[in-house]
Amino acid sequence: MLAAFTFNTAENLPVGLLELISESLRVSVSAVGLLVTGYGVTVAVASLPLAHAVRAVPRRHVLTGLLAALVVSSLVAASATSYWLLLVARLLTALAQALFWAVMGPVAVGLFVRAVRGRVVGALSVAGSLALVLGVPAGTWLGQQSNWKVPVAMLAALGLISLVTIAVLLPSSRPEEEPAAYGTSPDTRRFGIVLAAGTLSATGAFAGYTYIVKFLGDVSGFSSSAVSALFVVFGVACLAGVSITGAVLDRFAQSALTTAVATQAVGMLGLYAAGTHPVAAVVFLALMGGALGPVFMTTQNEMLHCAPGRTDMALAANSGAYNAGIAVGAAVGGLVLPLAGVRGTFLAGGLLTVGACTVLLGGRLLPGRDG
Repeated sequence: MLAAFTFNTAENLPVGLLELISESLRVSVSAVGLLVTGYGVTVAVASLPLAHAVRAVPRRHVLTGLLAALVVSSLVAASATSYWLLLVARLLTALAQALFWAVMGPVAVGLFVRAVRGRVVGALSVAGSLALVLGVPAGTWLGQQSNWKVPVAMLAALGLISLVTIAVLLPSSRPEEEPAAYGTSPDTRRFGIVLAAGTLSATGAFAGYTYIVKFLGDVSGFSSSAVSALFVVFGVACLAGVSITGAVLDRFAQSALTTAVATQAVGMLGLYAAGTHPVAAVVFLALMGGALGPVFMTTQNEMLHCAPGRTDMALAANSGAYNAGIAVGAAVGGLVLPLAGVRGTFLAGGLLTVGACTVLLGGRLLPGRDG
């Protein structure tokens, strides 16, 4: 959980430190923004190839190696005096995170009986969501009080704690012999449906979410200080969503995914239709936030069940596809914005999410296994 929190904080921390990094390294804010975009693209591209490359290496060794990479890259980033060195350090962290999400799930749930594995996935997702609610805001505050390099260096300390804990306490075994190495109910068709729905959902979410600040200011009429407060509301809703979903995931795995995607669609289309009314905007923003975390969490949980082969490969494919959806979604929003305005980005995102719902519901009408 600490490792998940640290990786997610590392991924998103530059968002809160944009201007500080920009001034310190004397580069544009948009160039610093590429530190986040490049990170996501690296995760999307590298997840599956890296998982395949280390498929025979014991998971304890893999995880300690990934956390060592996180520690080193964070220290390099904290000592960077040029933009390009910071970018290289970020890409090293991204490569480590790409593989981390593939191997972490099977290792964690394999330590518990099958009946509570959904709760374990939920706990890991809560830790990841806390990065947005607690990690990034705390890092941003610390950077403002001192220097942007201080919170980046703190990531190395957190990573070191996780590294030592896992190196000392995690059992070591051959990857294929671990309890959660293979899906509990292999199903090639279900695997494809979940992968497609998750990717469509991510594309839809980030077609709108990328421009949420502009939407809340221009359409809903909130002040900049109010928008900052609404980001806290969004983060708390995300945390509540993963907490509630994690509690019921073992009993309602497939329904939880469909419910999360449908809730995201309602939130986005509601913002499009009623976002000009401040109260309605807050309600639908909370719905969207409450669904965003659970969508990824429930697709990851599904992979542990329906993976047609090794679960680490399925999780890597899911993580890569989801991050690709994020990148494509931001691009789609960018194309829609000048044509239909910022409200149009939420309409496009909502319709893409409805497409994800259609994929899931269509899959239920076509039952059967091919695994």
